[in-house]
Amino acid sequence: MSLQEVSVSVSPASPHMLTDDHRDAMKRALAQINTLVLGKPQQVRLAFVGMLSGGHLLIEDLPGLGKTTLAHALASTLGLGFQRVQFTSDLLPSDIVGVSVFDAQTRQFEFHPGPVFAHVVLADEINRAPPRTQSALLEAMAEQQVSMDGATHPLPDPFFVIATQNPTDLAGTYPLPDSQLDRFLLRLHLGYPNEEAERALLAGEDRRDLIANATPVLDATQVLQLRRAVTDVHASDALVGYVQALLARSRQQAGVRVGLSPRAGLALLRAACAHAMLLGRQHVLPEDVQALFSAVAAHRLVPESDAGDGASLAKAILHGVAVD
Repeated sequence: MSLQEVSVSVSPASPHMLTDDHRDAMKRALAQINTLVLGKPQQVRLAFVGMLSGGHLLIEDLPGLGKTTLAHALASTLGLGFQRVQFTSDLLPSDIVGVSVFDAQTRQFEFHPGPVFAHVVLADEINRAPPRTQSALLEAMAEQQVSMDGATHPLPDPFFVIATQNPTDLAGTYPLPDSQLDRFLLRLHLGYPNEEAERALLAGEDRRDLIANATPVLDATQVLQLRRAVTDVHASDALVGYVQALLARSRQQAGVRVGLSPRAGLALLRAACAHAMLLGRQHVLPEDVQALFSAVAAHRLVPESDAGDGASLAKAILHGVAVD
């Protein structure tokens, strides 16, 4: 049976079913972000997919192309608390997660939360900090909590990390370790704007002023409702088989030293469900997987030394697996 022929039924009694109000709010949120980040509708949609999937987002590009603007616009539009951490070579882990300070009056240590205790955390230029500092985010991103002095401190819900990084061939950068890269659901590249978008940027208002004056379209409760609704989007057995075939191909692909893990497959399926929901469907099509595959897979693939980058390998893997 063709994947496109799989019929899907969703129970009307589902507690997470999307309402017309939810769909309208998603459309308005996307439209507003696209007025703040010009000429990047695909990247905006994928950033929204990352938020709805409960994952985290890595944006890699040259300075000045709108990475920080996208993070600000997303947090402002979704009505979520926002914190920005500028990663530098002298940044300490405690500057991110917080620190315990001794209180002389109570004769106890009191935990002072760091900037990671926010709904949306922008880790700006994350690869300018050494690996020890980068790793301060690992537990937060994986478990949505911070452990300090034997105590566990839960992070806000929803919790979403948007990290930006400069190309690793620029001076003063440290490559992210594989364990850190795997914590990011998606990796995006913005690139230069097209001529029309660049002209509008040059002639228009300052993006910071526009974002500061933007009206939230959603709030934290609605974002959580949308995240729960993603779990109701149906992926057929045939679709799951297609994803599994992509995983298997990645482990056999010429030029790939380390292929995709089962966790990468789960991330791809979750993101595909969110992508389908954004497009108004309650079932996943191969087109959803294909639209996301490079953004989900490229940074997780470990290429051979002379095999090119992850993006070219992801493209080869995608082309090497037929849709039955």
